[in-house]
Amino acid sequence: MTDATNRGRRTLLLLALVFLGPMALAVGLYVTDFQWRPEATTEHGDLYRPARPLPDLVATQPGRLGETFTLHGRWTLLHIGPGACAAECRQALVASRQVRRALGRDMDRVQRLFLVTDGHADQGMLAAEHPGIGLVEHPAAAAGLLQLVGPATPGDVFLTDPLGNLVMRYATGTPMKGMHADLQRLLKVSTIG
Repeated sequence: MTDATNRGRRTLLLLALVFLGPMALAVGLYVTDFQWRPEATTEHGDLYRPARPLPDLVATQPGRLGETFTLHGRWTLLHIGPGACAAECRQALVASRQVRRALGRDMDRVQRLFLVTDGHADQGMLAAEHPGIGLVEHPAAAAGLLQLVGPATPGDVFLTDPLGNLVMRYATGTPMKGMHADLQRLLKVSTIG
């Protein structure tokens, strides 16, 4: 009888450990305020922590008189650079266009905006090669925005959320697959925009 009793106690103790052990571990981690963060991240851009609210910019659309849009309401891929868009700038514009198109049915949740820091953009090129892109050619608006985003090179792409917050920065040369993966993940989990 002693052997059967010991076996029953071991079984009961093992069941209690299997079912109550994870609960005890969770309570212990909660009470001690243990902070565990994974070392590796999955985002391909640089995340702004915390997100930075941007002033609302009203942009025009080249080739479409009277049509405007703002930073609020949709995710925005933002380009900042001089009006004389050099090779890095043009590559970034093409990359953001391709990334947006690759989103498929979620493509309408994302818009693109080109903020000109000096000079004037080639509106004919933008209307022909990048239909639907927004354009802001106000140096004062660009200067205010540059203070919020920090130093930017003409090939950088920034991501804003539908609430008008600066969320991520993609440095020049970031692969399109990385930007696409980040946007897909954000759109999948986002309940806004």
